[in-house]
Amino acid sequence: MSAAPVRGDDVPALPRGVRLQFNEARGQWFLQGPERVFEPDEIAVEILKRIDGVRTVDVIARGLAAEFAAPEDEISADVAAFVTELLAIRMLERREPSA
Repeated sequence: MSAAPVRGDDVPALPRGVRLQFNEARGQWFLQGPERVFEPDEIAVEILKRIDGVRTVDVIARGLAAEFAAPEDEISADVAAFVTELLAIRMLERREPSA
């Protein structure tokens, strides 16, 4: 069963038991979940730092595009693809937008 496509107004969030953590000794970020650990690259870390269960995919993409002076449509596509991948492996979940 595949998840619905990620839309710009989706609100991604780290589910219970999943966290983004910086390891001082290694100088590396890790995305940790139940019985699994991922070492995200620099781009993934920038996206993950903005995933707070409040911001939408569009808001995250706009912020990244502005910060890195990159085309917003390309960043939006990259963020949506990244969120889709993490939703598929249950390292992210969708939340209802705040009113």
